[in-house]
Amino acid sequence: MIRRTFLALTASVAMFSAPAFAESHSKDIVDTAIGAGNFTTLVAAVEAAGLVETLKGEGPFTVFAPTDAAFAALPAGTVEDLLKPENKDQLVAVLTYHVVPGKVMSTDLTEGQKAASVQGGELTITLDGGAKVNGAVISTADIEASNGVIHVIDTVILPPM
Repeated sequence: MIRRTFLALTASVAMFSAPAFAESHSKDIVDTAIGAGNFTTLVAAVEAAGLVETLKGEGPFTVFAPTDAAFAALPAGTVEDLLKPENKDQLVAVLTYHVVPGKVMSTDLTEGQKAASVQGGELTITLDGGAKVNGAVISTADIEASNGVIHVIDTVILPPM
């Protein structure tokens, strides 16, 4: 259920268009996501998880961000369940699984590359047929923010259980 939620979050990020991010590198990751307009679910989840200050912090961070459409693709009720206060730890785990410390641009990605997420789990990058992280398609890459970079993904990715 969490994997589906995370996959949906990732798909929502994929709906971002490059023009929406053209001037975003003067804003931090959170403000860039808010300004894009297609990450309302992701932003709400970041707020519910208490991660706003962290993602507005110095960084740098690389965020594989699912769009609203990605979250909407999750089974009915999944997002609502994750946003409940009693599920905060689970929500934090899902969200931090989408974040890698440091600024990783698309030109830094290599086939089969492994990256440790902030959550502690490992992400795998594949390039065959287009760049993917744990199978989620990176639809828009290299959206620079003042404290890192956002790569829009088409699916919410879930940490291993």
